[in-house]
Amino acid sequence: MNAYPQVLFKNRRPGETVLLSEYEKAGGYQGLRIALKMSPEEVSTQVKNSGLRGRGGAGFPTGIKWSFFPVDQPGEKYLVCNGDEMEPGTYKDRQLLLADPHQLVEGMAIAAYALQTPVGYVFLRYAYEDCSLRVERAIEEAIDAGYIGKNILGSGFDVELHVHRSAGRYILGEETSLLNGLEGRRPVPRSKPPFPARSGLFGRPTNVNNVETLATVPHILTNGPVWFHTLALSPDGVGTKLFGLSGHLNRTECFELPLGITLREVVEDFGGGVRGGHKFKACLPGGASTPYLTAEHLDVMMDFDPLEVVNSRLGTAGVTVFDEHTCMVAVTRNLNHFFARESCGWCTPCRDGLATVSWLLDRIEFGQATMDDLAMLKDQVRNIKGRSFCALAEGAMGPVEALLRLFEDEIKDHIRKGRCPFAGK
Repeated sequence: MNAYPQVLFKNRRPGETVLLSEYEKAGGYQGLRIALKMSPEEVSTQVKNSGLRGRGGAGFPTGIKWSFFPVDQPGEKYLVCNGDEMEPGTYKDRQLLLADPHQLVEGMAIAAYALQTPVGYVFLRYAYEDCSLRVERAIEEAIDAGYIGKNILGSGFDVELHVHRSAGRYILGEETSLLNGLEGRRPVPRSKPPFPARSGLFGRPTNVNNVETLATVPHILTNGPVWFHTLALSPDGVGTKLFGLSGHLNRTECFELPLGITLREVVEDFGGGVRGGHKFKACLPGGASTPYLTAEHLDVMMDFDPLEVVNSRLGTAGVTVFDEHTCMVAVTRNLNHFFARESCGWCTPCRDGLATVSWLLDRIEFGQATMDDLAMLKDQVRNIKGRSFCALAEGAMGPVEALLRLFEDEIKDHIRKGRCPFAGK
């Protein structure tokens, strides 16, 4: 069904996990062999030239991030894979690890060599026990084959990888909170600077990348940066992306698609259209913290820059679709309740601001609000955006800001009627 090139999902089969022998037959660990014949700087340059952007949500260029790392600094240095993945509507990393975990192991080995970090940690959310077991098995297989451990492939470089099972909480997806959690401390964001590249895990230089980001690296080394550019459909896009579809669609699955594919094609061709023959009303294009898109955006390219032009974000490409019978106030209220509950409580805009937004959305949804509450909601968005200690509250305001911008008439309808106009539909 998916005619587009498959890179991360080329070995994927329903209900099965690729073991080392099959991974090698499909070209696995060739990227690591190629990397070890280069200098660490040349490997980083390959990744930089590929244009790969972080797949964890922020979209920061991976090669540039690696360039900040003090490769030649003596002493302990660390590589950390962020597999927390607690963004509602996002499940791509889980699907990748269940299908083909050796991609991550190889990607971390290459990154460890490029950054000269002999120790790496795979940080996985508490609920991903099935992923943890598969990654641990892949690491064991890689150790036995000489891809991980002492003097990997006779290169003289040593690397060890460990799996860390998180205790949970959404805030651990923020990289400095993750580092605190990995150290066994309260998972609250750290003040930056210093950035993790200078002072991260245990106060030492640390590089943090997402699961999908690291799993993409071996393919770039194997096929080259030019090849990676050719995979995208958008003029300035590069590579493929894992899209996790959910919501009111006939088919809710994870697909590997080229960056630059239109939202319409994602919804209609891969999601099978809106279920029940209903109309498309809106969607979250990249997880729970991204501003809504509406039917007028169906032909927008699903890539970082085109989505920013229409005041949204690609995020994690977790596309959640809502039909015309959906109350967008109720959706936003549900999302904000999640973010308010998951706040670490470290700063006032997040701890108190999100709770206030939840209270206001409760009043609107249950017919208790006045126009003054709408004005207060707008004030809260202005007060929170750009003032929180980390990006949690900023992300939480994405759907709220879009609700006010795109569905203000729906909010006013709640207030005028003194109830949710969608109740019972």
